[in-house]
Amino acid sequence: MSTHTLALLGGQPVIGNELAPFQAIGEDDIAAVTDVMRTGVLSAYIGAAGSAFMGGPKVRQFEADAAAYFGVRHAIAVNSWTSGLEAAVGAIGIEPGDEVITTPWTMAATATCILHWNGIPVFADIDRATFNIDPASVERCITPRTRAVVAVDIFGQSADMTALRAVCTRHGLKLIVDTAQAPGAKVGERYAGTLGDIGGYSLNYHKHIHCGEGGVIITDDDDLAHRMRLIRNHAEAVVNSDDPAQLSNMLGHNFRMGEIEAAIASGQLRKLADRVASRQFAAKQLNEGLRDLAHLQTPVVSPGCTHAYYVYGMTLDTQALGVGRKQIVEALRAEGVPGVMAGYQNIHLLPAFRNRIAYGKQGFPWTSPHASRQVTYGPGTCPIAEELHSQSFLGLALCVCEFTPTDVAQVVAAFRKVWSQLETLKNLAPASSTTA
Repeated sequence: MSTHTLALLGGQPVIGNELAPFQAIGEDDIAAVTDVMRTGVLSAYIGAAGSAFMGGPKVRQFEADAAAYFGVRHAIAVNSWTSGLEAAVGAIGIEPGDEVITTPWTMAATATCILHWNGIPVFADIDRATFNIDPASVERCITPRTRAVVAVDIFGQSADMTALRAVCTRHGLKLIVDTAQAPGAKVGERYAGTLGDIGGYSLNYHKHIHCGEGGVIITDDDDLAHRMRLIRNHAEAVVNSDDPAQLSNMLGHNFRMGEIEAAIASGQLRKLADRVASRQFAAKQLNEGLRDLAHLQTPVVSPGCTHAYYVYGMTLDTQALGVGRKQIVEALRAEGVPGVMAGYQNIHLLPAFRNRIAYGKQGFPWTSPHASRQVTYGPGTCPIAEELHSQSFLGLALCVCEFTPTDVAQVVAAFRKVWSQLETLKNLAPASSTTA
């Protein structure tokens, strides 16, 4: 069959060979690991009072590098961003039964970090254009037990920090920013993640920069930084105080980053600006190539913000297209487009939340006597997030491949081929697929 026939129907795919996967590790990273191995010191932490409580020289160097790069007073290296979130929620002094508002469009750790301190996650809805948490929905979720907001800079751009900060200030709440997917993005002249009380970045294998597994917490608050460093490294062993305020949540963990990971992370940090620029160039090329496709909305970037494009997030008007998202996605994948995403996530619909089961089988902490009300989850809780996930969101994961200009040109050609054959897809699709 000709190149004009959809690959889904046996035609020749636009992208005949798999695109090169994103390769983050270079010879400089290998050399940095070798240098650490030659020292014989793979970790230098001791869970007791003294200078070694803060880790080894590579960990401290990475922390200094990260603090300088992001323009903050403190950077705390951890073994994962999940650990960073848990340390952040513990550090703000959360009490059992306290409520923390977050978004359903994220990965589970953004919500389970609240449960780990016996807090109650409350899910606010998201903004349809940016997919970030909606400040107006946050305000509607606030109760006398609300303690904090965990915002997420999803897909690569900051949430509306001006509005979220105003809400948190008005109600006396702490603001934690999960910037796992947006290192290097900016709000004005400041980096995403730096505008909350606590922020931080993921360094796991498919992010813009990585050290295998790792994360870094950032803050300008001296007290919060101190508490997070304690939680990172078996705090109960070193807090020599009978003051309940000093002991609160000082159940320490082993959230420590090793020397190898820290050495890699420092080198990766120096590559961040170029990585972000590369993704932004690919996104610009995609914008130009896709902007005239019917009923497809390319990413919306908020005024004054830049986007790091971990995911190139789009929306489809499937009713106007007359073709369901499922058929569009199948056609794009058949044409060889990598990293195509149909929907994202609705944390509040996961079984653990719908059934309110976390610690044990009796619904703790939701059923704890410390909880002041019954918080429920399920369909209808966050209607915009639910509709986007089930029907209209279409994403392209830009961190899975190198996405050179030639690669992006092929992706654009594949999209345009599929759009040129919408009538064919309509005839293939069952009538119910327009909402799939």
